[in-house]
Amino acid sequence: MTELENLRYPIGRFTPPASPGAATRAEHITALRYLPGNLQAAVSGLTNPQLNTPYREGGWTVRQLVHHIADSHANAYVRSKLALTEDWPTIKPYDEAAWARLTDSRLPIDCSLAMIAALHERWVALLESLSDSDFERGYVHPENGRQTLATVLALYGWHSRHHTAHITSLRTRENW
Repeated sequence: MTELENLRYPIGRFTPPASPGAATRAEHITALRYLPGNLQAAVSGLTNPQLNTPYREGGWTVRQLVHHIADSHANAYVRSKLALTEDWPTIKPYDEAAWARLTDSRLPIDCSLAMIAALHERWVALLESLSDSDFERGYVHPENGRQTLATVLALYGWHSRHHTAHITSLRTRENW
């Protein structure tokens, strides 16, 4: 991988699991369970100038990353509930970059950290209650096609580790 690829994908690109069985799903649920604490630890003690530092040239700031995780995971949670209560609903995508430029992405990160903690408590409880067949349900993403809840879970387990690694890698490079 090139240096830019390493900065963009510090844990590698997302690859859907070959066999999204119960053990694999449990690993991804664990990633979701631990995200709030891992993210809190990753940003602990950062100053405002550090929070306003992009994780790479042309990338989002640490502050924007935290707010993005709250936005993205809130959407994923709602989409998961739609998949469980409707028959393959078509979901509405959103422009993540445009959302990251909105005023609320410049707020202190505490509100999004609290939102992520509360959201993940509910999301993990929901996911742990699902049957094998529930994970075969899903939704239609207009750009990415049909996505099962097993794949969505894997994606957001990866997403949790991916953005946390953006922050921890930046801290390592900057000796923060």
